[in-house]
Amino acid sequence: MDIQLEKKALIKMIEETNDSSIIASIKKIFKTEKKDFWDELTDEQKFEIEESDREIERGEYVNFEDFIKKYI
Repeated sequence: MDIQLEKKALIKMIEETNDSSIIASIKKIFKTEKKDFWDELTDEQKFEIEESDREIERGEYVNFEDFIKKYI
């Protein structure tokens, strides 16, 4: 499937229609089609983030100012 050809075909269909309900439906799709970044992550990435949250809850972290002092 060539995405560019598909988009052009859709544009042509939209341009040729006089049905306002079709236009409204398309607008609704774009308004509600919001992706959550979490769904795009791999299982490994999700695990690492969740593990980081657990470490913070256990107090296993370093204050940013203390961390930066090591390198200044």
